[in-house]
Amino acid sequence: MKGFGVATTVNISFQENLLADIDKQAKRERRSRSELVREAARLYIDRKNRWGQIFALGETLARQQGLAEEDIGVEIKAHRKTKRS
Repeated sequence: MKGFGVATTVNISFQENLLADIDKQAKRERRSRSELVREAARLYIDRKNRWGQIFALGETLARQQGLAEEDIGVEIKAHRKTKRS
């Protein structure tokens, strides 16, 4: 897994209530605030990357099938109609 090299310290500002929630969660999981925030950042980046891949696939398939954005609603309605039948 990449990203496990030398750590760099950064300063981040949090609202007090969010920081309190972070600290509570870290305490429940018996780990440091830094570990919790690092994992949260990794999960966020991974999720954004996956969604980016999903949207890119959707755009590719739409282009291959000659679909425009306005066709999506029509296709969804047609699909739902066939599922009900």
